[in-house]
Amino acid sequence: MSYRPLSAVVLAAGEGTRMRSATAKVLHTLCGRPMISYVVEALGELPLERIVIVVGHGAEDVVKTLQEQLVADARVEFVEQRAPRGTGDAASVGLTAFDDAIDGEDDVLILAGDVPLLRADTLAALTTEHRLAEATATMLTAHLDDPTGYGRVIRDARGIVERIVEERDANDAERAITEVNPSIYCFRRGLLAPALRRIIPDNLQGELYLTDVIAVLRQAGHEVLAVAAPDSNETLGVNDRAQLAHAEAVLRARINDRWMRDGVTMRDPERTYVDATVEVAPDVTLLPGVSLEGRTVVGTGSVIGPDCRLVDTIVGERCSIQQTVARESEIGDGCTVGPWASLRPGTRLASDVHVGTFVEIKNSEIGEGAKVPHLAYVGDAEVGPRANIGAGTITANYDGRGKHRTKIGADAHTGSNTVLVAPVELGDGAYTGAGAVVNRDVPPGALARGVPARIEEGWVAAREARENSEKRSDAPDHEAG
Repeated sequence: MSYRPLSAVVLAAGEGTRMRSATAKVLHTLCGRPMISYVVEALGELPLERIVIVVGHGAEDVVKTLQEQLVADARVEFVEQRAPRGTGDAASVGLTAFDDAIDGEDDVLILAGDVPLLRADTLAALTTEHRLAEATATMLTAHLDDPTGYGRVIRDARGIVERIVEERDANDAERAITEVNPSIYCFRRGLLAPALRRIIPDNLQGELYLTDVIAVLRQAGHEVLAVAAPDSNETLGVNDRAQLAHAEAVLRARINDRWMRDGVTMRDPERTYVDATVEVAPDVTLLPGVSLEGRTVVGTGSVIGPDCRLVDTIVGERCSIQQTVARESEIGDGCTVGPWASLRPGTRLASDVHVGTFVEIKNSEIGEGAKVPHLAYVGDAEVGPRANIGAGTITANYDGRGKHRTKIGADAHTGSNTVLVAPVELGDGAYTGAGAVVNRDVPPGALARGVPARIEEGWVAAREARENSEKRSDAPDHEAG
């Protein structure tokens, strides 16, 4: 078997009318990523010279999205199919990216961008069989219990692939065939290009079908090799929302299986949703109803759930988070969050912070060991280490025109139902009384109480002195009488 260069053409120009969406079909997401990115990722594991992506409907969005996903992959390039004339025309457009000076004896994989479950190993096996047989064309096939929607593989009396018939053009006998064509091929490029020029739009859609190339090659005396997919799920295309949901269920099961084998406990995998972009450390426990999305990272020994949604959130080690929604937040080591907590973008919890029941935090930094136990809103604030935020406390950060910040010092305590009217600063070790409305800065160690709050400077020191005095007076007299 002589070496021949291998490239790939991904057909991603279709509108996907059955999706009933303004979004290009290949950009619909599964497990946090657009479906076409899974196809390109699988191809990226092969020794390819180049990956050509044919775009059409929503071309600008498809190119932009993939460029953001791929960062900088010099092998990926884009060509545009300007008019929707079918998959055969799209393949011809894809071949225009190749240098005609090349002798054309290289091989090219051609597949659609809507087969997100396809594995790199299956593509590698297809290519290997193609080259071992010195085949002109090799196609992947699958046997489906319900072949509805797929082109059927028609074989001759010897069992050799003769042609493909699309379902809408098939007769009753052909529709009864369960071997289908998922439109995943490996071709000799030098023979594919002239075969594409010979196909005609002789079908109900009036389009040029890539599948018709198989019959053209057979008529020219070339045999077409068929390789069965090891798992028919890999070949499933996505053409509507129901198929999208089915593909996502398969992909989620794969992802969960991988994490469990890597040391993550899932009490109920069917109710655990982990995006493909998430990172989970060993010895993490995910309880039922957990959804980890985007660029979320969870550290060793943390317990998440039940019923949590974390999006683009970093969770440290040994955390306990339950019934919580968090977005674009950072949670330090040893934190406890929830139940029924909401961490909005910009929230950063240092280590050993406690955020309790019915607490909302937004764009705020909570210092090490601080506590926001219940029924509080902390927005646009800095809370110092070991501070204790009383029940019902809110930072009134919006004055009708703009947002302002609140600063709460280390070891400060707020009484129940305190309102801190920003911009305002509560000094280190300062206190507020229950129901206080604080609209001016409170010095360290002072007490603010009342509406509006009156400030008693030195209150903490006086209280401590009084308490120490009381302790001394209450101490038993051990001197002999």
